[in-house]
Amino acid sequence: MRSLYHSSRKQEKLTESITMSSEPKDSTKTPAEQSAAAVIENKRSPADFLKAVLGRPVNVRLNTGTDYRGVLACLDGYMNIAMEQTEEYVDGQLKSKYGDCFIRGNNVLYISSPTR
Repeated sequence: MRSLYHSSRKQEKLTESITMSSEPKDSTKTPAEQSAAAVIENKRSPADFLKAVLGRPVNVRLNTGTDYRGVLACLDGYMNIAMEQTEEYVDGQLKSKYGDCFIRGNNVLYISSPTR
């Protein structure tokens, strides 16, 4: 019985060493892999992003390609968006300015915040 225990223990150690040696070290990771690892470590969800940008300037892109830039006032679970001080951009050119704006959620492609 003792020899069986020792051989299984040796097998476990061998498996551990193979597993550890097959994992890439940080120095061998490409910049893209390091960036992806940093994103995973932050573990921010889309809900965290939306909470962070409430009351701040955002860019909302619609499925049509039109951009709306303004201050995000509120949004709901359907992605319906209310914005203040909104500007409408079509093909990159300013078309209209609105005090308040409501965008129905099914038209929203994405919401982004200006770069920091």
